[in-house]
Amino acid sequence: MRIGIIGAGQMARALGNGWTAAGHEVRCGKRGEIRETAAFGDVVLLAVPVSALTEVLAQADFGHKTLIDCTNAFEPDEGTMVLSEDAVAERIARLAPNAHVVKAFNLCAAEVWTSPERVFEGQRLVVPLCGDDADALGRVGQLVRDLKAEPARAGGLHRARYLEAMSVLVVGLWFTGTDARAALPPLAAAFAVAD
Repeated sequence: MRIGIIGAGQMARALGNGWTAAGHEVRCGKRGEIRETAAFGDVVLLAVPVSALTEVLAQADFGHKTLIDCTNAFEPDEGTMVLSEDAVAERIARLAPNAHVVKAFNLCAAEVWTSPERVFEGQRLVVPLCGDDADALGRVGQLVRDLKAEPARAGGLHRARYLEAMSVLVVGLWFTGTDARAALPPLAAAFAVAD
């Protein structure tokens, strides 16, 4: 697959290196290279600060491409973080109306993707995906598997706002020294039985 990555930060490098190692053609583009990078990719990853999204999306035609949003709208708040925007993925979909936006890769820091470890406490790392297009979800799901993780469809793009809220809660807990995984029992003990 040809993957265009817009951004040059840690997340862009971590995911790009993983996909290159898996055999994909990857091109990273910074400011001034956005149009070419978008044209290159069958799939395009947005790995830029949320504050830059409007400018980035105005610089290229994303057509009917799969557009992965891994961003988080974090801002500091009393020693932890809050969201500066509630629905980033939905804004991206409005600004690139023909693209097939998939929210993914926003729950783990870049360091997770540079590590070879994908199994924790006996469970493979899961990457939730939110999007409306089945083909786009399939492409992103394959990219998740190529990084040795497991994709999990978490609903349509309107549910991406919950992934974004989850990210600020989980990352905020980690920053304060709390293991966010300890707040949730394993599936076998979750007692999720329909009433």
